[in-house]
Order: sequence, then C-alpha cells, then structure tokens
Amino acid sequence: MRRALPPLNALRAFEAAARHLSLTQAAQELSVTPAAISHQIRLLEDHIGMPVLQRSGRGLVLTDAGAAAFADLKQGFSHLAAAMDAIDALGERGVLRVSVAPSFAAKWLLPRLQDFEQQHPDIDVHVSSSMQLVDFARDGTDMAIRYGAGNYPELVVERLLSEEVVPVCAPSLASRDRPLASAADLKHFTLLHDDSPDNDPSCPSWDMWLRAADAAEVDGTRGPRFNQSSLVIEAAVLGRGVALAKHRLAAEDIRRGRLILPFTDAVPLDFAYFMVSPRAKLNLPKVSFFRDWLREQVRLMELAAHDPSI
Repeated sequence: MRRALPPLNALRAFEAAARHLSLTQAAQELSVTPAAISHQIRLLEDHIGMPVLQRSGRGLVLTDAGAAAFADLKQGFSHLAAAMDAIDALGERGVLRVSVAPSFAAKWLLPRLQDFEQQHPDIDVHVSSSMQLVDFARDGTDMAIRYGAGNYPELVVERLLSEEVVPVCAPSLASRDRPLASAADLKHFTLLHDDSPDNDPSCPSWDMWLRAADAAEVDGTRGPRFNQSSLVIEAAVLGRGVALAKHRLAAEDIRRGRLILPFTDAVPLDFAYFMVSPRAKLNLPKVSFFRDWLREQVRLMELAAHDPSI
C-alpha cells in the first residue's frame, strides 16, 4: 500500500522554498509569512522523519531527502497548474448548454443570439427548448431561462424580465373599413388565444380582458387556440386575427412593424423570466459571459422601448 501523503500545503511550501532556496521569496510567492513557510516545512519533515532543507551561510540548500523529492514535486505542481489552466480555458470556450422555454427561445433569444456568438466566437451555444424542470447534473445543462414564479429550490435564481399582456395585430388587419378604435370593435375580428401551459393565475384570457375593458358583448371564447405563445404571435403576424400576447415576446415584431398595438392597455403579470443555474456553474466564465450578455440585452431593450431610434 502507498504511504499517506503529507499535507498539500507542506509540499507546496517546500517546493517553493526549494525552487527559490529562500524562505522569504517562497513566502512572497505564496502570499504568506516566512514563519508560515518554515512551519509547513517542519510539518513535512516530521511526516517523513528527515530534514529536506538546511541553512548554509545566508541561504538554503537541499538535503539528500529534499533533492530526491524536489524534481518530481516541481513537475507535479507544474502538472497541477496545467490542469487548472485547462479547466479555466474550458470554461472560456467550448459548448454552453442552455435550456430555454420554447416561446422565449423563438421570439426573444434567437433573434439576438448572433450578437453573443460574435462577441464570444469560441463558445458554441446549444439551445434546448423545453418547459420541463432541468436536471443539471444528468443533462449537462449549464443554465436555464424559465418563465414562472421564480421558485427553484437549491438553485441560483435571478429575475431577468417582467412580462405583461397586450392585444396585438398585423397593421393590415385594422383598416379604415374595420377600425379598431375601442375594445367593442373586437366583435368584428377573430380573436387568437394563448393556451400555453404556464399556469399563471394573473394571466387574463380574452374573456377576462374584455370584461375588464367593458366590452362584455364581444364573445371572448371564440377563435383559434394555440399551445405556445410564439404560435399566437406568428398567427397575428400572418393577419389571422387579434392576439392577446405576451409583450416581451412580441416586442421584436412590434419594433419591426409586423405587429401594432391597437390599444395601449397592458396587464402586468405575476410571472417573469428567470435565469436559473446551480451555484457551481456560476464559476464557469462562459456562464458568466452569457448571463452578463442577457442582462445587457434587457438593458438595450428597455432603452429602445423609450427611444425607438436605438
């Protein structure tokens, strides 16, 4: 059986002192005091039962035991440093696996993702579209973006974006022949319904929205239904009708003029979009880069909402 190894700190102190042949320089390198270096070397000598360094004039020289161990220890610590460099480099390049809610991926993330790829060409973003909870250990996922209440135990959770619901439609749909001047005018239009399984009790249906807008005479139960928010927005872009859409997801289509807001009424929602990661993943530079980039994209989006020229 192999003998028990001495404490790593003792080996590190000896390697530095043997390389410099100076307790003072070893202490400066390791950011400790010369007394601490001397103490660690004594621990090593007690462990192996023989001296490894001895004083000679004003300096140090290796004993036979010290000389026998130094070359391999120096190489060993060099290998350890190379291994950590390799891990650090891996964290700055390679694959970043992100799990994203499908509609957020399609309507918010993907139109912006090229900017991240240009800033970080050594990182390949693998987007997995899913509404399910992520098993980070099993799936190898680095981070997730989820729409919900933000209750994700044992994970680091940061609110990214709030959300609200607004009516939207294609510009061609609201013509002079069939104006959309008030909620009551919706009786002349097809209503598009978002039946995505978000389970957000604060998210209104068309029926609820119409009652709040004093347009109860409009039948809020009729019209096509879609199980993804992105599909509702795409149907509106195609002129299929008026959608009750999540504003953040429809923002790019509104900015590009593919959709308009016939009414200014917006209903804030309790649910929001959250960045979710295990704490250990936050130490990876690629995860930090992506989280910082997401925050910047939100900042730019909010600036553009107040100044369309941005």
